[in-house]
Amino acid sequence: MLVTFDLFSALIDSRTGAARILAVISAERGWGIDGGRLQDEWDRRNKASQRDEPEWIPFAEHCRRSLAATYDELGLTGPANVDAVMLLGSVAGWPLWPDVVRELPAIAGDHRVGILSNVDDDVFARTKVARLLDDDVVLTSERLRAYKPGADIYRRARERAGGELVHVATSGRDVRGAMEAGIDVIRLRRRGHDPDPAGPRPGREAADLAGVRRLLG
Repeated sequence: MLVTFDLFSALIDSRTGAARILAVISAERGWGIDGGRLQDEWDRRNKASQRDEPEWIPFAEHCRRSLAATYDELGLTGPANVDAVMLLGSVAGWPLWPDVVRELPAIAGDHRVGILSNVDDDVFARTKVARLLDDDVVLTSERLRAYKPGADIYRRARERAGGELVHVATSGRDVRGAMEAGIDVIRLRRRGHDPDPAGPRPGREAADLAGVRRLLG
């Protein structure tokens, strides 16, 4: 059995990490817009792009398109292409949730552990999670040629796992997408991430990674 974790909500506090960089960009340009608001606007468009684009394109391209659309919508003048590269280049500094360094290796001591993430390989390689996992359990959208919340990425991940997969998800769209694809899900509750009110609720939930470890047994 393979236990996969979402990268940018279950293991990394991506909102905090991205908001810090966008706040720096905003300050340098004199926009007067909070980094958290910029992150929310960009993230919403980025997720919609991943959901709606019919063909696979790199995660970096989704990010670039979404940042350019955010600038257009908010009336901001700036090189979105350059800023998108800077934003993704900063993922090495995006913080892990506090329990990851201690608990993820403990879970990996008892189970085969990987990630299932909407990300390019080179972006993942820069994150703090990359040094905690072996390459053969890294299931990125680039490798699977599909994006969450579409069913294909979850089904292809289960095939890669040999038919037995448990996915630990935090965001509402990830929980719903995995469950609707017939994947066994543990919902890991993290600050700022709410379940999809219209989606199914998994039978197993945990407040932290120690709780996930107990549920896995």
